[in-house]
Amino acid sequence: MEVPSKYDPQNVENRWYDYWMQHNYFHSVPDDREPYTIVIPPPNVTGVLHMGHMLNNTLQDVLTRRARLMGKNACWVPGTDHASIATEAKVVARLKEKNIQKTDISRDEFLKHAWDWTDEYGGVILEQLKKLGCSCDWKRTAFTMDDTMSASVIKVFIDLFNKGLIYRGYRMVNWDPQAQTTLSDEEVIYEEKQGLLYYLSYKIEGSDETVTIATTRPETILGDTAVCINPNDERYTHLKGKKVVVPICNRIIPIIEDDYVDIEFGTGCLKVTPAHDVNDKALGEKHNLETIDIFNADASLNSFGLHYEGKDRFVVRKEISKELEEKGFLVKKESYTNKVGTSERTKAVIEPRLSDQWFLKMEDLVKPALRSVLETEEIKFFPKKFENTYRHWMENIRDWNISRQLWWGQQIPAYYFGDGQDDYVVAESIEDALRLAKEKSKNDTLTIADLRQDEDVVDTWFSSWLWPMSVFNGILEPDNEEINYYYPTSDLVTAPDIIFFWVARMIIAGYEYRDERPFKNVYFTGIVRDKQRRKMSKSLGNSPDALKLIENYGADGVRVGLLLSSAAGNDLMFDEDLCQQGKNFANKIWNGFRLLKGWEVQDLPQPEASKLGIEWYTAKFNQTLVEIEDHFSKYRISDALMSIYKLVWDDYSSWLLEIIKPAYQQPIDKTTFDAVIQIFEENLKLLHPFMPFLTEEVWQHIAERTPEEALIVAQWPAVEKVDLDLIAQFDFAADVIAGIRTIRKEKNIPMKESLELAVLNGEKATQDWDVIIKKLTNVSDISYVDAAVDGALTFRVKSNEYFVPISGAVDVEAEIKKIEEELKYTKGFLISVQKKLSNERFVNNAPENVIAVERKKQADAEAKIETLEKSLASLS
Repeated sequence: MEVPSKYDPQNVENRWYDYWMQHNYFHSVPDDREPYTIVIPPPNVTGVLHMGHMLNNTLQDVLTRRARLMGKNACWVPGTDHASIATEAKVVARLKEKNIQKTDISRDEFLKHAWDWTDEYGGVILEQLKKLGCSCDWKRTAFTMDDTMSASVIKVFIDLFNKGLIYRGYRMVNWDPQAQTTLSDEEVIYEEKQGLLYYLSYKIEGSDETVTIATTRPETILGDTAVCINPNDERYTHLKGKKVVVPICNRIIPIIEDDYVDIEFGTGCLKVTPAHDVNDKALGEKHNLETIDIFNADASLNSFGLHYEGKDRFVVRKEISKELEEKGFLVKKESYTNKVGTSERTKAVIEPRLSDQWFLKMEDLVKPALRSVLETEEIKFFPKKFENTYRHWMENIRDWNISRQLWWGQQIPAYYFGDGQDDYVVAESIEDALRLAKEKSKNDTLTIADLRQDEDVVDTWFSSWLWPMSVFNGILEPDNEEINYYYPTSDLVTAPDIIFFWVARMIIAGYEYRDERPFKNVYFTGIVRDKQRRKMSKSLGNSPDALKLIENYGADGVRVGLLLSSAAGNDLMFDEDLCQQGKNFANKIWNGFRLLKGWEVQDLPQPEASKLGIEWYTAKFNQTLVEIEDHFSKYRISDALMSIYKLVWDDYSSWLLEIIKPAYQQPIDKTTFDAVIQIFEENLKLLHPFMPFLTEEVWQHIAERTPEEALIVAQWPAVEKVDLDLIAQFDFAADVIAGIRTIRKEKNIPMKESLELAVLNGEKATQDWDVIIKKLTNVSDISYVDAAVDGALTFRVKSNEYFVPISGAVDVEAEIKKIEEELKYTKGFLISVQKKLSNERFVNNAPENVIAVERKKQADAEAKIETLEKSLASLS
């Protein structure tokens, strides 16, 4: 087969991906092999490929393809998450474009629009992953709103409710006024923001006296129902039992006492707004205060906002502070920095809000999940440092608010049959609900028409926490063949920012529903950042178009570029030059292959240099393979790639191919050629998980292959005994070659001009390598001598001294002058080091490693002086 002159990723990638798909290499069914299972962190159904996805999915593909090469039954399950908040927001926005409000249509009509949106955009990101080369089992593609998935969520909800772990409660929750839904604590991001502290005076009822309170939210005074003082605060003893008048709304509210108030903060007087602060709510319950909610769902003010009704909270903040100032209630304003909670999804500022919500008790559920990571190590984190993050979250866990005020998602299976606090039942169907409602109410006259299902849906994470089980239908059919074969999964690759949202919760669910870990290892990727260390995002405009990168550099080039600088758990400073480096590597491999295929092969005796080179490279390959296996065992994927990169670029391309290359326009012997082709194939196997397209293309060019002989299902190289002595001998020879090349470069002696080499007191054992030294440096003769050679340039390799007679090739006087200058400098440097080492104070106080460095400097300088003096003597 003719080899094209250039590697063309655009032509190659689609062809081989189609070939892999056509022959079902990605599809897995249970058999007698060891399974390797990995489930994709499901991207949002509305998403498009970004750099974080690129990194995460490249890593998963590397692990999957390697497992496949190792003979395991590799199953990588792809899928998407329905993303309640994000998807509903997009559907609402689309409806607005058509002048349709969500409130104007029924739930069923809205869900039809949501499914239309999903059908239109839902597969985009998965199709993009194919461009990256992801070898997912596409026949298993799952979606968290699939019938099986949704039924699993409902079944788990009912089970946990029946166990007494899910309850309904009127609680202070995190409210996202943009998405108009509650959020769990983990979905709130706290950011330091610069604001103002407003000092307001409240008039004491029936008196001209006032008290001053400090607040960052003056608009909430309209919901005040008390002012609180510390009973031990002597400044306010005279106010005990009195009342104050709230500015603007003129509501009369009591002054209460509680040691919750910090005497030192602000003025020591605290306004209490039970509907809008979790601590104020606790005070309100303790002191039986009225609760006044001044906000609508969108955080505009309601009728309690008086003349501000209908205006946004932040608009009101400005306007009410102005009114307070005009009416003499504003004492002063100060700059103030405080932490403000924002929605992880919409970035809106969170409102604390009292609401009836569904909660999952977490205290007992987390215990097995804590033990499995921190005690028994059934589940291992890479890097291990994330165990501390995990511990912090799990040991400080609060009940999980699992209800969301949305329509897109699994509707909560609770049915109300009356107005009482407990007039509801939880059931899988409305028929079951009716039966339970009749039993609970002792009212046989109830009908389905009397039942009303809860409007809310469960939190999206409440479906994805079942993902490793539900993708194999392990909730509905807990003993089916697939769940028993594929579960627990092998590896999870994810970002550390969802360690609690997803990772911890999957572990909790795994132990609750299968009494078993959901995965063995968790590999945490870093966050992809730009060169200024900023997280890549659409809003900053610093994230490159992932598909454009693939178009410009090829999928393999982008994969290599990402992975070469992506150590586990460490952030990746992305630079497009990395992709160019990956592309260059692909071209290097391609051109090396073309070089091989361009040689004429004949039945000739094998040169000694080629025989020795192949023996050395085989040893080097095995040594590198041991390194690679070690890196993979520790999930140092970047290091594994770097080891392969160096092996192929340096050892194979720069050394072996040069050693075995035939003379210009001369044939190569068949023994060597066949051996190098076999070596090259082994290289391709190591490279395949990282560069699947290029390696398959080259593999198929080497020989005609049946589908069973494709590289994707070849056999991963086995570790063989490493000949360290052989490697050490070659390294010695390589240093000799480097010394001769340096002389050629420094003295401008062209390669076509042959040189001679003399070795003083040389070890005869290294003579085996003389054939390689001669070939790679154009040295015509190597002699072993007992005395220095006059008129020669010299260099040292370990204990051996090498002389290269220059025979008029260089200006002797200029060379002597240069050596004398270098000798003078080196002697001066040696004196400075010796002074430092003769200083008792330095030697006694400096760390051992620092002293060792200085002693090495001394030894190196002494050796260099000896060599320079011999060179000078030979030229004089």
